[in-house]
Amino acid sequence: MPANPNIPHDKSLDNSTALLKEGYLFINNRADRYKSDIFQARLLGQQVICMKGIEAAKVFYDTNRFERKGAAPKRVQKTLFGQNAIQSMDGVAHLHRKLLFMSLLTPAHQQQLATLTRTQLEVAAEQWETADKVVLFEEMKNILCSVVCLWAGVPLSETEVTERADDFISMIYAFGAIGPKHWKGRSARNRAENWIKGVIVDVRSGKLSAAQGTALYEMAFYEKPDGSRLNHQMAAVELINVLRPIVANATLITFAALALHEYTKQKEKLASGNSDYMEMFIHEVRRYYPFGPFVGARVKDTFTWNDCQFTKGMLVLLDIYGTNHDSRIWNNPSHFNPSRFTDWKGSLFDFIPHGGGDPAKGHRCPGEGVTVEVMKTTLDFLVNKIDFQVPTQDLNYSLDEMPTLPKSGFVMSNIRRK
Repeated sequence: MPANPNIPHDKSLDNSTALLKEGYLFINNRADRYKSDIFQARLLGQQVICMKGIEAAKVFYDTNRFERKGAAPKRVQKTLFGQNAIQSMDGVAHLHRKLLFMSLLTPAHQQQLATLTRTQLEVAAEQWETADKVVLFEEMKNILCSVVCLWAGVPLSETEVTERADDFISMIYAFGAIGPKHWKGRSARNRAENWIKGVIVDVRSGKLSAAQGTALYEMAFYEKPDGSRLNHQMAAVELINVLRPIVANATLITFAALALHEYTKQKEKLASGNSDYMEMFIHEVRRYYPFGPFVGARVKDTFTWNDCQFTKGMLVLLDIYGTNHDSRIWNNPSHFNPSRFTDWKGSLFDFIPHGGGDPAKGHRCPGEGVTVEVMKTTLDFLVNKIDFQVPTQDLNYSLDEMPTLPKSGFVMSNIRRK
Protein backbone atom coordinates (compact mmCIF):
# COMPACT_ATOMS: atom_id res chain seq x y z
CA MET A 1 0.00 0.00 0.00
CA PRO A 2 1.56 3.35 -0.99
CA ALA A 3 2.10 6.02 1.64
CA ASN A 4 -0.79 8.44 2.12
CA PRO A 5 0.56 11.60 0.42
CA ASN A 6 -1.50 14.01 2.52
CA ILE A 7 -0.01 13.22 5.92
CA PRO A 8 3.56 12.81 7.26
CA HIS A 9 5.03 9.37 6.68
CA ASP A 10 7.74 8.01 8.94
CA LYS A 11 10.65 6.98 6.73
CA SER A 12 11.81 4.01 8.80
CA LEU A 13 11.48 0.64 7.09
CA ASP A 14 9.63 -0.67 10.13
CA ASN A 15 8.89 1.01 13.47
CA SER A 16 8.19 -2.13 15.50
CA THR A 17 11.52 -1.96 17.34
CA ALA A 18 11.09 1.78 17.93
CA LEU A 19 7.64 1.15 19.37
CA LEU A 20 9.07 -1.31 21.88
CA LYS A 21 11.92 1.06 22.75
CA GLU A 22 9.83 4.22 23.11
CA GLY A 23 6.70 2.68 24.60
CA TYR A 24 4.13 5.24 25.73
CA LEU A 25 5.86 8.07 23.86
CA PHE A 26 6.13 6.40 20.44
CA ILE A 27 3.14 8.16 18.83
CA ASN A 28 3.55 11.43 20.71
CA ASN A 29 7.25 11.70 19.80
CA ARG A 30 6.42 11.51 16.09
CA ALA A 31 3.38 13.74 16.35
CA ASP A 32 5.71 16.37 17.85
CA ARG A 33 8.41 15.69 15.26
CA TYR A 34 6.04 16.08 12.31
CA LYS A 35 3.91 18.75 13.99
CA SER A 36 0.86 16.72 13.07
CA ASP A 37 -1.84 14.86 15.00
CA ILE A 38 -1.79 12.17 12.33
CA PHE A 39 0.99 10.32 10.54
CA GLN A 40 1.64 7.03 8.82
CA ALA A 41 4.21 4.44 9.89
CA ARG A 42 5.04 0.81 9.26
CA LEU A 43 4.51 -1.61 12.14
CA LEU A 44 4.81 -5.40 12.08
CA GLY A 45 5.05 -5.32 8.31
CA GLN A 46 1.92 -3.24 7.65
CA GLN A 47 1.13 0.42 7.06
CA VAL A 48 -0.53 1.97 10.09
CA ILE A 49 -2.07 5.39 10.73
CA CYS A 50 -1.30 6.82 14.17
CA MET A 51 -3.21 9.77 15.62
CA LYS A 52 -3.95 11.68 18.83
CA GLY A 53 -6.20 14.40 20.22
CA ILE A 54 -9.91 15.08 20.81
CA GLU A 55 -10.95 15.18 17.16
CA ALA A 56 -9.02 12.01 16.44
CA ALA A 57 -10.73 10.28 19.37
CA LYS A 58 -14.16 11.32 18.11
CA VAL A 59 -13.44 9.78 14.72
CA PHE A 60 -11.76 6.68 16.16
CA TYR A 61 -14.74 5.81 18.38
CA ASP A 62 -17.23 6.20 15.51
CA THR A 63 -18.44 2.61 15.06
CA ASN A 64 -19.63 3.46 11.56
CA ARG A 65 -16.03 4.11 10.56
CA PHE A 66 -14.00 1.67 12.64
CA GLU A 67 -14.25 -1.94 13.74
CA ARG A 68 -12.24 -4.02 16.18
CA LYS A 69 -12.20 -7.33 14.35
CA GLY A 70 -8.60 -8.12 13.43
CA ALA A 71 -7.22 -5.05 15.22
CA ALA A 72 -5.62 -6.66 18.27
CA PRO A 73 -2.53 -8.71 17.39
CA LYS A 74 -2.63 -12.39 18.31
CA ARG A 75 0.12 -11.80 20.88
CA VAL A 76 -2.22 -9.39 22.69
CA GLN A 77 -5.20 -11.75 22.42
CA LYS A 78 -3.11 -14.63 23.77
CA THR A 79 -2.09 -12.63 26.84
CA LEU A 80 -4.29 -9.65 27.70
CA PHE A 81 -7.75 -10.07 26.17
CA GLY A 82 -8.17 -13.73 25.32
CA GLN A 83 -8.87 -14.89 21.79
CA ASN A 84 -12.07 -13.72 20.06
CA ALA A 85 -13.20 -11.82 23.17
CA ILE A 86 -15.51 -8.82 23.39
CA GLN A 87 -12.66 -6.42 22.56
CA SER A 88 -12.53 -7.90 19.02
CA MET A 89 -16.28 -7.81 18.37
CA ASP A 90 -18.42 -5.35 16.41
CA GLY A 91 -22.04 -4.56 15.59
CA VAL A 92 -25.11 -6.12 17.19
CA ALA A 93 -23.17 -9.03 18.70
CA HIS A 94 -20.78 -6.63 20.42
CA LEU A 95 -23.54 -4.39 21.76
CA HIS A 96 -25.49 -7.38 23.05
CA ARG A 97 -22.51 -8.75 24.93
CA LYS A 98 -21.47 -5.27 26.09
CA LEU A 99 -24.84 -4.91 27.79
CA LEU A 100 -24.00 -8.02 29.80
CA PHE A 101 -20.77 -6.41 31.00
CA MET A 102 -22.57 -3.15 31.74
CA SER A 103 -25.20 -5.01 33.80
CA LEU A 104 -22.43 -6.52 35.94
CA LEU A 105 -20.69 -3.20 36.60
CA THR A 106 -23.52 -0.87 37.59
CA PRO A 107 -23.10 1.80 40.32
CA ALA A 108 -24.58 -0.68 42.83
CA HIS A 109 -21.96 -3.27 41.85
CA GLN A 110 -19.26 -0.62 42.04
CA GLN A 111 -20.23 0.10 45.64
CA GLN A 112 -20.26 -3.61 46.48
CA LEU A 113 -16.71 -3.95 45.21
CA ALA A 114 -15.62 -0.82 47.08
CA THR A 115 -17.14 -2.10 50.33
CA LEU A 116 -15.46 -5.49 49.96
CA THR A 117 -12.17 -3.75 49.26
CA ARG A 118 -12.42 -1.72 52.46
CA THR A 119 -13.14 -4.87 54.48
CA GLN A 120 -10.12 -6.63 53.00
CA LEU A 121 -7.92 -3.59 53.64
CA GLU A 122 -8.94 -3.55 57.29
CA VAL A 123 -8.01 -7.23 57.63
CA ALA A 124 -4.72 -6.67 55.82
CA ALA A 125 -3.80 -3.70 58.02
CA GLU A 126 -3.71 -5.98 61.06
CA GLN A 127 -0.98 -8.01 59.36
CA TRP A 128 0.80 -4.95 58.01
CA GLU A 129 1.30 -3.64 61.55
CA THR A 130 3.43 -6.66 62.43
CA ALA A 131 5.49 -6.62 59.22
CA ASP A 132 8.80 -4.82 58.79
CA LYS A 133 7.59 -3.59 55.42
CA VAL A 134 4.99 -4.32 52.77
CA VAL A 135 4.98 -3.75 49.02
CA LEU A 136 1.71 -2.01 48.21
CA PHE A 137 1.44 -3.32 44.63
CA GLU A 138 1.85 -6.93 45.80
CA GLU A 139 -0.67 -6.44 48.59
CA MET A 140 -3.26 -4.75 46.38
CA LYS A 141 -3.15 -7.32 43.59
CA ASN A 142 -3.87 -10.04 46.15
CA ILE A 143 -6.58 -8.01 47.89
CA LEU A 144 -8.31 -7.15 44.62
CA CYS A 145 -8.09 -10.74 43.40
CA SER A 146 -9.78 -11.93 46.60
CA VAL A 147 -12.37 -9.16 46.38
CA VAL A 148 -13.34 -9.68 42.75
CA CYS A 149 -13.59 -13.46 43.05
CA LEU A 150 -15.75 -13.18 46.17
CA TRP A 151 -17.97 -10.60 44.47
CA ALA A 152 -18.18 -12.60 41.23
CA GLY A 153 -19.02 -15.87 43.01
CA VAL A 154 -15.81 -17.59 41.87
CA PRO A 155 -14.47 -20.03 44.50
CA LEU A 156 -10.98 -19.08 45.63
CA SER A 157 -9.13 -20.51 48.63
CA GLU A 158 -6.64 -18.43 50.60
CA THR A 159 -3.80 -20.64 49.39
CA GLU A 160 -4.67 -19.86 45.76
CA VAL A 161 -4.89 -16.08 46.00
CA THR A 162 -1.29 -15.15 45.22
CA GLU A 163 -1.01 -17.63 42.35
CA ARG A 164 -4.23 -16.44 40.69
CA ALA A 165 -3.41 -12.77 41.27
CA ASP A 166 0.06 -13.25 39.79
CA ASP A 167 -1.46 -14.85 36.70
CA PHE A 168 -3.87 -11.95 36.18
CA ILE A 169 -0.99 -9.48 36.52
CA SER A 170 1.27 -11.51 34.21
CA MET A 171 -1.38 -11.36 31.47
CA ILE A 172 -1.52 -7.58 31.82
CA TYR A 173 2.22 -6.99 31.90
CA ALA A 174 2.90 -9.30 28.94
CA PHE A 175 1.03 -7.50 26.19
CA GLY A 176 3.82 -5.04 25.41
CA ALA A 177 6.67 -7.37 26.28
CA ILE A 178 8.87 -9.71 24.29
CA GLY A 179 10.83 -12.75 25.40
CA PRO A 180 10.33 -14.43 28.80
CA LYS A 181 7.83 -11.88 30.15
CA HIS A 182 5.59 -12.39 27.12
CA TRP A 183 5.71 -16.17 27.37
CA LYS A 184 5.07 -15.94 31.11
CA GLY A 185 1.88 -14.03 30.25
CA ARG A 186 0.80 -16.70 27.77
CA SER A 187 1.31 -19.44 30.35
CA ALA A 188 -0.65 -17.40 32.89
CA ARG A 189 -3.49 -16.96 30.38
CA ASN A 190 -3.65 -20.71 29.75
CA ARG A 191 -3.72 -21.51 33.48
CA ALA A 192 -6.41 -18.93 34.18
CA GLU A 193 -8.62 -20.02 31.30
CA ASN A 194 -8.36 -23.68 32.34
CA TRP A 195 -9.23 -22.76 35.93
CA ILE A 196 -12.24 -20.60 35.05
CA LYS A 197 -13.40 -23.02 32.35
CA GLY A 198 -13.56 -25.74 35.00
CA VAL A 199 -15.63 -23.44 37.22
CA ILE A 200 -18.03 -22.70 34.33
CA VAL A 201 -18.42 -26.43 33.61
CA ASP A 202 -19.17 -27.14 37.27
CA VAL A 203 -21.80 -24.38 37.42
CA ARG A 204 -23.54 -25.52 34.26
CA SER A 205 -23.58 -29.13 35.40
CA GLY A 206 -24.96 -28.22 38.83
CA LYS A 207 -21.86 -29.45 40.64
CA LEU A 208 -21.18 -25.89 41.83
CA SER A 209 -23.86 -23.46 42.93
CA ALA A 210 -23.76 -19.86 41.67
CA ALA A 211 -26.17 -17.17 42.77
CA GLN A 212 -28.21 -15.49 40.07
CA GLY A 213 -26.93 -11.97 39.49
CA THR A 214 -23.29 -12.81 40.17
CA ALA A 215 -20.79 -12.43 37.36
CA LEU A 216 -20.17 -16.19 37.41
CA TYR A 217 -23.84 -17.07 37.01
CA GLU A 218 -24.63 -14.43 34.43
CA MET A 219 -21.61 -15.30 32.27
CA ALA A 220 -22.25 -19.05 32.55
CA PHE A 221 -25.86 -18.70 31.42
CA TYR A 222 -25.60 -15.70 29.10
CA GLU A 223 -27.38 -16.22 25.79
CA LYS A 224 -26.15 -14.70 22.55
CA PRO A 225 -28.60 -12.93 20.19
CA ASP A 226 -29.36 -16.28 18.52
CA GLY A 227 -30.31 -17.82 21.89
CA SER A 228 -27.24 -20.05 22.20
CA ARG A 229 -24.81 -19.97 25.11
CA LEU A 230 -21.11 -19.22 24.90
CA ASN A 231 -19.04 -22.38 24.79
CA HIS A 232 -17.12 -23.22 27.98
CA GLN A 233 -13.89 -21.67 26.69
CA MET A 234 -15.49 -18.41 25.55
CA ALA A 235 -17.46 -18.05 28.79
CA ALA A 236 -14.20 -18.44 30.69
CA VAL A 237 -12.45 -15.83 28.51
CA GLU A 238 -15.21 -13.28 29.08
CA LEU A 239 -15.46 -13.93 32.82
CA ILE A 240 -11.72 -13.30 33.02
CA ASN A 241 -12.40 -10.03 31.20
CA VAL A 242 -14.50 -9.05 34.21
CA LEU A 243 -12.00 -10.27 36.82
CA ARG A 244 -8.65 -9.26 35.32
CA PRO A 245 -9.28 -5.50 34.85
CA ILE A 246 -10.30 -5.14 38.48
CA VAL A 247 -7.05 -6.77 39.63
CA ALA A 248 -5.25 -4.40 37.23
CA ASN A 249 -6.33 -1.50 39.46
CA ALA A 250 -3.42 -2.47 41.71
CA THR A 251 -1.26 -0.56 39.23
CA LEU A 252 -3.31 2.65 39.43
CA ILE A 253 -3.49 2.40 43.22
CA THR A 254 0.30 2.12 43.36
CA PHE A 255 0.61 5.25 41.23
CA ALA A 256 -1.91 6.99 43.51
CA ALA A 257 0.28 6.17 46.52
CA LEU A 258 3.27 7.52 44.61
CA ALA A 259 1.35 10.76 44.01
CA LEU A 260 0.60 11.05 47.74
CA HIS A 261 4.31 10.64 48.43
CA GLU A 262 5.56 12.99 45.72
CA TYR A 263 2.97 15.71 46.30
CA THR A 264 2.65 15.89 50.07
CA LYS A 265 0.19 18.81 50.08
CA GLN A 266 -2.28 16.59 48.23
CA LYS A 267 -2.44 14.26 51.21
CA GLU A 268 -3.47 17.14 53.46
CA LYS A 269 -6.27 18.11 51.07
CA LEU A 270 -7.52 14.53 50.84
CA ALA A 271 -7.54 14.24 54.63
CA SER A 272 -10.11 17.03 54.78
CA GLY A 273 -12.78 14.61 53.61
CA ASN A 274 -13.74 16.57 50.48
CA SER A 275 -15.25 13.88 48.25
CA ASP A 276 -15.15 16.13 45.17
CA TYR A 277 -11.44 16.69 45.59
CA MET A 278 -10.90 12.95 46.11
CA GLU A 279 -12.49 12.29 42.74
CA MET A 280 -10.44 15.03 41.07
CA PHE A 281 -7.28 13.55 42.57
CA ILE A 282 -8.18 10.11 41.20
CA HIS A 283 -8.91 11.52 37.74
CA GLU A 284 -5.55 13.29 37.76
CA VAL A 285 -3.75 10.06 38.74
CA ARG A 286 -5.44 8.33 35.82
CA ARG A 287 -4.56 11.19 33.45
CA TYR A 288 -1.01 11.87 34.59
CA TYR A 289 0.47 8.43 35.21
CA PRO A 290 0.89 5.84 32.43
CA PHE A 291 -1.68 3.05 32.17
CA GLY A 292 -3.03 2.24 28.68
CA PRO A 293 -0.61 3.47 25.96
CA PHE A 294 -2.77 3.32 22.83
CA VAL A 295 -5.62 1.36 21.29
CA GLY A 296 -6.15 -0.03 17.80
CA ALA A 297 -9.02 -0.49 15.33
CA ARG A 298 -9.41 -1.20 11.61
CA VAL A 299 -11.10 0.99 9.03
CA LYS A 300 -14.57 -0.38 8.28
CA ASP A 301 -15.02 1.29 4.88
CA THR A 302 -12.73 3.70 3.08
CA PHE A 303 -13.29 7.34 4.05
CA THR A 304 -11.40 10.63 4.14
CA TRP A 305 -10.87 12.74 7.25
CA ASN A 306 -8.49 15.62 7.86
CA ASP A 307 -7.17 15.33 4.27
CA CYS A 308 -6.18 11.74 4.98
CA GLN A 309 -7.63 8.71 3.28
CA PHE A 310 -8.41 5.85 5.62
CA THR A 311 -8.44 2.72 3.47
CA LYS A 312 -10.72 -0.19 4.33
CA GLY A 313 -8.94 -2.73 6.53
CA MET A 314 -6.10 -0.41 7.53
CA LEU A 315 -4.95 -0.50 11.15
CA VAL A 316 -5.25 2.77 13.07
CA LEU A 317 -3.77 3.49 16.50
CA LEU A 318 -5.16 6.17 18.81
CA ASP A 319 -2.68 7.59 21.33
CA ILE A 320 -4.30 7.31 24.77
CA TYR A 321 -1.32 8.55 26.75
CA GLY A 322 -0.58 11.37 24.30
CA THR A 323 -4.17 12.59 24.29
CA ASN A 324 -4.20 12.64 28.10
CA HIS A 325 -1.03 14.77 27.95
CA ASP A 326 -2.05 17.04 25.07
CA SER A 327 -1.20 20.66 25.97
CA ARG A 328 -4.12 21.90 23.85
CA ILE A 329 -6.50 20.03 26.14
CA TRP A 330 -4.64 20.17 29.45
CA ASN A 331 -2.79 23.23 30.71
CA ASN A 332 0.74 22.25 31.76
CA PRO A 333 0.04 18.53 31.21
CA SER A 334 3.40 17.49 32.69
CA HIS A 335 2.35 18.93 36.07
CA PHE A 336 0.28 16.92 38.54
CA ASN A 337 -2.70 19.12 39.34
CA PRO A 338 -6.04 17.60 40.46
CA SER A 339 -7.67 21.06 40.44
CA ARG A 340 -7.65 20.98 36.64
CA PHE A 341 -10.78 18.82 36.95
CA THR A 342 -12.70 21.42 38.97
CA ASP A 343 -14.66 22.65 35.95
CA TRP A 344 -14.27 19.56 33.79
CA LYS A 345 -17.55 18.77 32.05
CA GLY A 346 -17.03 15.05 31.62
CA SER A 347 -16.31 15.03 27.89
CA LEU A 348 -16.21 11.56 26.36
CA PHE A 349 -13.19 12.30 24.17
CA ASP A 350 -10.68 14.52 26.02
CA PHE A 351 -10.02 12.35 29.09
CA ILE A 352 -9.61 8.78 27.85
CA PRO A 353 -7.54 6.59 30.23
CA HIS A 354 -10.17 3.86 29.80
CA GLY A 355 -10.92 4.71 26.18
CA GLY A 356 -13.34 7.22 24.67
CA GLY A 357 -16.99 7.46 23.77
CA ASP A 358 -20.07 6.04 25.47
CA PRO A 359 -19.23 2.68 27.12
CA ALA A 360 -22.74 1.36 26.44
CA LYS A 361 -22.48 1.98 22.71
CA GLY A 362 -18.81 1.49 21.92
CA HIS A 363 -15.52 0.15 23.19
CA ARG A 364 -14.85 2.34 26.23
CA CYS A 365 -14.09 0.09 29.22
CA PRO A 366 -17.29 -0.61 31.19
CA GLY A 367 -15.29 -1.01 34.40
CA GLU A 368 -14.17 2.61 34.63
CA GLY A 369 -16.64 3.34 37.43
CA VAL A 370 -15.32 0.37 39.40
CA THR A 371 -11.80 1.75 39.09
CA VAL A 372 -12.85 5.13 40.47
CA GLU A 373 -14.81 3.69 43.42
CA VAL A 374 -12.15 1.15 44.40
CA MET A 375 -9.49 3.86 44.19
CA LYS A 376 -11.62 6.16 46.39
CA THR A 377 -11.91 3.50 49.06
CA THR A 378 -8.22 2.63 48.96
CA LEU A 379 -7.04 6.24 48.97
CA ASP A 380 -9.28 7.09 51.90
CA PHE A 381 -7.79 4.11 53.72
CA LEU A 382 -4.19 5.13 52.97
CA VAL A 383 -4.81 8.75 53.98
CA ASN A 384 -7.24 8.50 56.88
CA LYS A 385 -7.09 5.00 58.34
CA ILE A 386 -3.37 4.21 58.61
CA ASP A 387 -0.05 5.96 59.14
CA PHE A 388 3.07 4.67 57.42
CA GLN A 389 6.56 5.66 56.37
CA VAL A 390 8.07 5.43 52.89
CA PRO A 391 11.64 4.13 53.18
CA THR A 392 14.32 4.87 50.62
CA GLN A 393 13.58 2.88 47.47
CA ASP A 394 13.53 3.08 43.67
CA LEU A 395 10.23 4.74 42.79
CA ASN A 396 11.20 5.46 39.19
CA TYR A 397 9.09 4.07 36.37
CA SER A 398 9.94 3.79 32.71
CA LEU A 399 7.74 5.05 29.89
CA ASP A 400 9.61 2.62 27.64
CA GLU A 401 7.81 -0.32 29.28
CA MET A 402 4.14 -1.03 28.49
CA PRO A 403 2.56 -1.23 31.00
CA THR A 404 4.85 0.24 33.62
CA LEU A 405 5.07 0.52 37.41
CA PRO A 406 7.32 2.12 40.05
CA LYS A 407 10.23 -0.30 40.23
CA SER A 408 9.93 -0.91 43.98
CA GLY A 409 6.16 -1.48 43.86
CA PHE A 410 5.91 1.22 46.58
CA VAL A 411 7.31 -0.08 49.85
CA MET A 412 5.67 1.04 53.11
CA SER A 413 7.08 0.53 56.63
CA ASN A 414 6.11 1.23 60.26
CA ILE A 415 2.43 0.88 59.42
CA ARG A 416 0.01 1.73 62.20
CA ARG A 417 -3.77 1.91 62.21
CA LYS A 418 -5.18 5.24 63.38
